[in-house]
Amino acid sequence: MTNGKITLGWREWCVLPELGIPAIKAKVDTGAKTSALHTFGIEPYTENGAPWVRFFVHPLQRNETVVRECTAPVVDEREVTDSGGHCEMRYVIETLVEIGGESRRIEMSLTNRDTMRFRMLLGRKAMTGDIAVYPDKSFVNGRLRARKIYESEETK
Repeated sequence: MTNGKITLGWREWCVLPELGIPAIKAKVDTGAKTSALHTFGIEPYTENGAPWVRFFVHPLQRNETVVRECTAPVVDEREVTDSGGHCEMRYVIETLVEIGGESRRIEMSLTNRDTMRFRMLLGRKAMTGDIAVYPDKSFVNGRLRARKIYESEETK
C-alpha cells in the first residue's frame, strides 16, 4: 500500500476464496471494463427461484490437471466485446477477490480464456477508488508458488 492506495503491477497473484481458488495469476487490465475468469463446462440452473451457474476452472496456466468446480449466483448476463472485437454473451457473477492481503467484492464475467496467457483479467471496475497501477512492475504484492499451494491441498 502506498499513500493509502493499494498498489498493483501489470500482473498479480489473486485469491478467490468464495470459489475455492487459493491462487490464480491475473493480468491487471485498465482497458477492460469488467474482470473475466477462465471457465469451462458452464451450466446455468435455478436455486430457490434465482439464477445460478456451475462452472469449472483450470486456475493454473498450461495445467489441466488442477480443476476447481465452482457455483455462484448469476448477477447478470451481458454482451461483452473482447480485445479482438468479438462479442459474446457472458454470465456475470459477483465474488470476493484478495490481492496482497486486501479484499473487495467484484463482478466477473465467465468465459473460455484457453488461448489467453492469463486465467483471470482484473478489469477497471474492480480497481475503482483506492488502487494505483504501475504498468512497469509485476507481482508488487508478492509471488506465490501456486503449483506448491495446489499440490499441498491434494495431500491433505
